[in-house]
Amino acid sequence: MAGTSGTPGTPRVLRAMNDRAALDLLLEHGPLSRTRIGKLTGLSKPTASQLLARLEAAGLVVVTGTSEGRPGPNAQLYAVNPAAAYAAGLDVTPERILAAVADVTGRTVGEYELPTPGRRPAHTVVRQVTDALDGAVKAAGLVRADLRRLVIGTPGAFDPNTGRLRYASHLPGWHSPALLDELAAALPMPVEYENDVNLAAVAEQRLGAARGHDDFVLLWNEGGLGAALVLGGRLHRGWTGGAGEVGFLPVPGAPLVRHVTKANSGGYQELAGSQAIPKLARELGIRPIPPGPYSEVAAALVEQAADINAGAHRELLKTYATGLATGLASLVSVLDPELVVLSGASLSRGGEPLRALVQAELEELAASRPRLVVGDVHEQPVLRGALESALAATRDEVFDTSAH
Repeated sequence: MAGTSGTPGTPRVLRAMNDRAALDLLLEHGPLSRTRIGKLTGLSKPTASQLLARLEAAGLVVVTGTSEGRPGPNAQLYAVNPAAAYAAGLDVTPERILAAVADVTGRTVGEYELPTPGRRPAHTVVRQVTDALDGAVKAAGLVRADLRRLVIGTPGAFDPNTGRLRYASHLPGWHSPALLDELAAALPMPVEYENDVNLAAVAEQRLGAARGHDDFVLLWNEGGLGAALVLGGRLHRGWTGGAGEVGFLPVPGAPLVRHVTKANSGGYQELAGSQAIPKLARELGIRPIPPGPYSEVAAALVEQAADINAGAHRELLKTYATGLATGLASLVSVLDPELVVLSGASLSRGGEPLRALVQAELEELAASRPRLVVGDVHEQPVLRGALESALAATRDEVFDTSAH
């Protein structure tokens, strides 16, 4: 029954592989002619024509125009049909939920921000999630049923053994043992949950500074201090989902914190977390300290210190860099990554002056010497990572033409 079974090497499977290769090329390059697709895939003209006719009939590609300015007749250009599928992402913090919808090409087509102040019970969380999602869906001109998949990023991690959120006691309403079941009942599409810093790493791996790297650490400082660990090209989450919760690390230079999950802090967080920066600025006589949430204040102070990079501001950067390198030394000693990406506002806004200081300190504190870079994904990296994660699974489903 060649051509109807799903075994490797059958015409059906080979066609599906060629279809996926062509769709991936169109995502990477944008609109392409039949001849160009044939050259990039190694397919003959007749086979490329059949492939494009098949994908067009399946609603996966559309003709977007013709090539101009070249010798000979203008050729039709094909592109991935943006309306073939949609996916959504949510970025949850104690203060707000950011939601976005993207089409299958990766273009964001709708966004919505829902403020979430104060404490809230689990049933309120379900309503807030659906309200935020519906806001983005409406902004995209869609309905909820148009979404193929949703990825929700939160601080901490849902323990795969218990289904309960851990390492994020500061996120009210998200700790009910029934929450995931209640969300599943309220949402019609498959839903995945991921740690927020892990999603920032997904964004950097797909779109930013970690492209082409299989072994890297992303250090995040914005609100909380955390890390994402990518080993062999895959996120390492740990047994309970808590891999990378480095804010709890005991480190030299900070008092030993006991019962860290109850305190929701640890030595590394106390030494180099965002809340330490305004305190350090006051000790160094830097004035004025701007008002606002400490994570925003910290980011503004770091950016100002990097811009001035002299006197007390230089001293703030050096002390901060030493604190950051102290915890990083433990990470790189255990993991020996090729690359460390600095992300989150309290790191990225320090730019090259902060990066260079952390690199120099780390080279004196650790045996291995990974390269440090500042992350490239500056606009909502957690939300972008949620979309990228949702889109990857959506494309695997929609682009599998063997199932059509």
